[in-house]
Amino acid sequence: MLSSQDIEFFITVADSRSLAAAARKLNVTPPSVSQRLQNIERKLGVKLIDRNARLTSLTTEGEVLASKGQQLLKDLEHLTQDVSDKKLAISGELKLVSSLGFGEKHIGPLAAEFQSLYPSLRIELFLSDIPKWSAHNSPDIMFYIGHLQDSALKRIVLSKNRRLLLASPEYLKSAPPLDEPQDLELHRCIALRENDEDATMWRLTHIDTQRETSVRVVPVLSSNVSRVTKNWCIDGQGIIQRSEWDVKEELKTGKLVRVLPEYQLQEADIVALLSSDQFHRSQKVSAFLDYVKQKLPARL
Repeated sequence: MLSSQDIEFFITVADSRSLAAAARKLNVTPPSVSQRLQNIERKLGVKLIDRNARLTSLTTEGEVLASKGQQLLKDLEHLTQDVSDKKLAISGELKLVSSLGFGEKHIGPLAAEFQSLYPSLRIELFLSDIPKWSAHNSPDIMFYIGHLQDSALKRIVLSKNRRLLLASPEYLKSAPPLDEPQDLELHRCIALRENDEDATMWRLTHIDTQRETSVRVVPVLSSNVSRVTKNWCIDGQGIIQRSEWDVKEELKTGKLVRVLPEYQLQEADIVALLSSDQFHRSQKVSAFLDYVKQKLPARL
């Protein structure tokens, strides 16, 4: 029978590129990792890791153990919290994932504020231009902006958000006319490559007629970092589409202006994604989620 320590050990191995990398994480020698892994495989009577390749990969049984084991550990943590006299104490580890720009500007500061309120809590924030939910090492909360493909996750809207087409006044002074979406093909366009979205297909809907138009732009500049693309736009390098929360200050100061304002882009609500429903969340997850819902609107 596997212990919780066995499961924690295997999840670390599953989340590592090699047994040597797992040994470094666990601060032990590679032979000891290999020996303990073999003991676990003997307990179960199945092979969990394919060691034929230079980099380890999980067998089908290994995939099941990593995925189910992660949930078992979370359930065990929740059970411990439920029967503990300190149920309301916010402690342990909280794992967060967020898109790069939004996480840097908003989730990072909110996480630091929250941790200062609960010193026994450890928060790990992972930022990525392509935030994904990992079955082997799933976060407690993932903050996401844009179209959501994985409908199995619980989705909580934190704030409504829309995307805008923008340019600098300096760029528009010498740019070709821009009256219809098709005119974008004659302009310098800047693409932000994030969330595995098609960054060069811009879809616009006329606000009054609801007529939809799709334009395939050929970006002269592209990046996976939103701050870089926004700075290019401010410097007069071309047209971008950005979330409204990220350009409020630039619109206010006139550094950027909206183009084709009679058209709207696809909405991109700011959401929190969780694997569990409200009745099965740990106290720390619920508390941080409530904190973000309370503080975030004032920051946007």
